[in-house]
Amino acid sequence: MRKSFRIAVRQFGPFESALRKQWEKFAARTNPDLTLEVVAMDLHPLYRCLFEEKGLKQGHFDVAFLNTDWLALADRQNAVLDLTPYLKRNSPQDYPDGWSESLLRLQSADDRVIGLPYHDGPETLIFRKDLFFDPAEQSAYFSLNGRSLQPPTTWTEFHSVARFFQRPKSNLYGTAFAAFPDGHNTVYDFVLQLWSRGGELFDERGKLSLLTRQAADALTFYRSMILDSCATHPDCRAFDSVKSGLAFARGEVAMMVNWFGFAAMAQTMADSAVKDCVDLAPIPHGEDSLSTSLNIYWLLAIGTGSPYADISYEFIRHCMTPEMDKLLTLEGAVGCRKSTWNDPEVNGVIPFYCRLGQLHENARELPRMEVWPQIASLIDELLTQVLQPDAPIQHLLEEAHAKGKSITAGGVD
Repeated sequence: MRKSFRIAVRQFGPFESALRKQWEKFAARTNPDLTLEVVAMDLHPLYRCLFEEKGLKQGHFDVAFLNTDWLALADRQNAVLDLTPYLKRNSPQDYPDGWSESLLRLQSADDRVIGLPYHDGPETLIFRKDLFFDPAEQSAYFSLNGRSLQPPTTWTEFHSVARFFQRPKSNLYGTAFAAFPDGHNTVYDFVLQLWSRGGELFDERGKLSLLTRQAADALTFYRSMILDSCATHPDCRAFDSVKSGLAFARGEVAMMVNWFGFAAMAQTMADSAVKDCVDLAPIPHGEDSLSTSLNIYWLLAIGTGSPYADISYEFIRHCMTPEMDKLLTLEGAVGCRKSTWNDPEVNGVIPFYCRLGQLHENARELPRMEVWPQIASLIDELLTQVLQPDAPIQHLLEEAHAKGKSITAGGVD
């Protein structure tokens, strides 16, 4: 039997450093006689390793990061353990009341719990308050547009403000999108554009529904932003959410819609160019609609093939403690406990951290569907095609809608 404790993790510096520190404290207390092996991968390799190559079932990993998009598939493959027996014997401190209910729903089904929340942070508008609240910038914007400079509340205002701050000679760009086609970033952008215009991704029967005015408007706006060299960072098509977040932290972006965690990262990174200049606002919306947000989170789960299931649970339980959740947060990720959200030290370092609870109140989740990876791939392909300047949006929507109907023939799980 191997003598290493293997964790499959989404590649991101704060995740990796936090896990190592959490393991050090765990090992000092329990002396597990195992060495930690953190295997960090980008999204697609992580998905492939866990599910296509059956890494969880075959015992290649003891603990793995699971994106909530993958939960239905993990369940069907019997890839991860039901934690209910462990939770009944020895649940984490304050479980479940110590967490927002929005972070406990997706991993729970049929009286089973297949993971515990590790990293979160719904999408939000992140902006540089040093730019937006600068008197000279406000005066210049008013002179050009006849209205006050403020975090935009509509997508029309968003485009206008992005154009105002587009200053490539100063290496400053109005906004950035994570437009790299990885089955996640572009998909989430489309869903947010759709919801914030009053549209829905699925009909009442749970089938993909793309032949709507809101879907066409969402794609039209998305293309207009990505292709507008007078508003948007030139590297958007190579950006995933991490790279766009790093661009913001380097001071290259005036505002962006991204995960809360990248606002926290820009505030805490030692070499951040925008430390103490970061603030949040609701995501813009259509003219006759309301703002909304998207809640996708990462869980720690135990592979069914792990030879160290008991140790795995004890380590996960250890990571759920207030101390370890706070450690994760101060490393630059986003803890999930209410105690961390309201912690004085955390809010001293990240002044907007206490607003996470409010963000969750306005956040929605994608349905738990076994076929979600196929749907995400379909939408990803759609948005890639839409970014061709002359691509016929309505025709592309009709094609994607027809394909989507066959994928979701059974509706939502």
